[in-house]
Amino acid sequence: MTTPLRMDRILGDRPFAEVGDPALAVGDEGRRLLAVAGTHLTVGGIPGFRRIAPVGVYSTDDLACRALLHGRYPVHAMAFHPRLPLLAVGTGGYDGGYFFEGELLLLDLETGAATSLIEHELGRQVLGLEWLDEQKLRVLMAPPDDWQDKDAWSEGHMAVVHRADWRALPPQSITGHDLAGPRVAAPRPDGRESARRTVSGLSTDWDPQCNVRAVEELSDGRIVAALDGARLESWLPSGQRQWAVPDDDGGGRDIVIAADERSAWVGLARPEWEKARQAVVRLSLEDGRQLDRLASSAPMSLVRCADGLPALAPAGSLGERSRLRIRHGSRIYFRETVRKEGKRIPGRGETWLAAASLEAIPVAEQPREPAEAEVRRLFPYSWAAGETHFAGPGVETAEGDLVHAGTVHHGRGLQPGGSFVVRRNTTTGEPTWVFRTDRRATGLDSDTETVYVTYDDGEIVGLDLRDGTLRWRRHLTVAAVAVLPTALTVAGLGRPLIGTSDGRLLVCSLG
Repeated sequence: MTTPLRMDRILGDRPFAEVGDPALAVGDEGRRLLAVAGTHLTVGGIPGFRRIAPVGVYSTDDLACRALLHGRYPVHAMAFHPRLPLLAVGTGGYDGGYFFEGELLLLDLETGAATSLIEHELGRQVLGLEWLDEQKLRVLMAPPDDWQDKDAWSEGHMAVVHRADWRALPPQSITGHDLAGPRVAAPRPDGRESARRTVSGLSTDWDPQCNVRAVEELSDGRIVAALDGARLESWLPSGQRQWAVPDDDGGGRDIVIAADERSAWVGLARPEWEKARQAVVRLSLEDGRQLDRLASSAPMSLVRCADGLPALAPAGSLGERSRLRIRHGSRIYFRETVRKEGKRIPGRGETWLAAASLEAIPVAEQPREPAEAEVRRLFPYSWAAGETHFAGPGVETAEGDLVHAGTVHHGRGLQPGGSFVVRRNTTTGEPTWVFRTDRRATGLDSDTETVYVTYDDGEIVGLDLRDGTLRWRRHLTVAAVAVLPTALTVAGLGRPLIGTSDGRLLVCSLG
C-alpha cells in the first residue's frame, strides 16, 4: 500500500533524543559505540497507555542512533557482546505486591531486532550482566519474589548462561534451569547521574524532553506544544525554539488557541493520585507569561469547540479511560456514568454519551464547567450489547457526526481487535462505520477527507472519513529509527502535526 505521508520538518531534534532522560550508559570503546537507556515512562504520559524503557545505541563519532528498542520494564544492566553485534539488556521491576519480574533482551545491532530470552512468562528482574567470553554471559537477578524474604531487596542469584551461538537464539529459550545459581549480594545502584555526565561529555545539546501531549499551529507559522515538564513551548518557522514555560508538576495536556492568537488556554496534567484541583491557565503567545488561571472542581478536559471557543468537558473518575476529547464540537461531549435512577456516580453504573450546550461558554473566551441542568444524556456510550467502551480522542464532522477512538474493556487487558475508531450519528448513536485494530490510539483528528489516527506502537493510519476504509498506513521513523506518536493535530487539508514520546514535533504533509 503506497503511503503518501511525507515528513517535511522535525522540530526538537537533538542528540540522544530517542532515550529522553538517561538512566544508564554503557560504552564499547573498541567499536566506538555507546548504549544509553532512558527512564521508564508511559507513552503519552497517561496511565493505562503503553509503558516503555527506551534503549538507544549510538556511534560516538557522529552520535547517530544505530539501533533502538523499547523495553517494558526499567533497565538495570547492559553489556556489549565481545565480538558479535549484540547488546544484552537486563530489565525488571517489582509488581507492587509479590513478584520481581523482567526480561533479558538481546538487541541485534545490525538488524535492530530485539529478542526476549527468558522462558517464564513473568521473567526475572535482571540486575547485572557481564560477558565472560564469546559464549558465556553472567547474569545477576533479583529473587523471583519477596514472599517471607526480607533480604530479597538486597540479594539475588548469580548464573552463567552458556550458548554456542548467541545470535541464533530463539525467543524464550533460556529456562529456569539455566538461571539457577547461588544467592549473592545484589546492590541496586542508581546510574542516572553517571549516564547524564556521559552524554553531556559527548554533547551539551541533549535535552530530556518527552511526551508531547498536544500540538497546534498558528497562522504566522509558529508551532506550540504542551508536553511533560513544560506547560507550553513555542517554535518559530525557522525551527528554533522561541520560548518554553517549565512546569515541575506534570506539564501541559491540552491546548486551545484564542481567536486573536495572542494567547492560549492550556490544561495542566496532574498525577492521578494527587488531590489537587485540575488547573487551566491562559498564557501569552508572545512570551509565555501567565495571564489567567482557573481551577475546576473535578477532572476536566480542555477542548476547542466548533465556534473556536474553549470549553471544559468532564473527564470522569476513571482517568484517561473516561476522558473523551471531542474537537470542534457543536456541543461539549463527554462520557458519563450514571445510576439507573439517574444519579451520577464514579466508576460504576450505566455509561452514556452526554452533552452540554455551547451557550454555557461566556463570550469572554473563559472556559467553564457545564452545570448539572445544562447536561443532556444522548444515548448509551457503547453501541455493542455486552461491551464496555472506554474513551479516547475524537472530532465532530461537518455533518454533525462524531468520529472517536476508544477501547473495549476486558479483564485481561486490551485484546486483539479491542481498539476501535467509530463514526456515529449523534441523533441515534448508531455507527456508520467501525475500524478495529489491536493497539491503543494516542491521537485522532481529521480534515474534510481523511481521519488520521496514531497508535502507541508507532503506527499512523489514514481512514476515509466517509466510509472508514483504510487509505494508507505506516510506522513513523526518523533517520530510519522508530518513533512513537503521542499527539496529533491536523493543521489543514493533508497537513498532520505529530508529537512524539521523545519530545519531537513532526510537521508532515500528504504527497
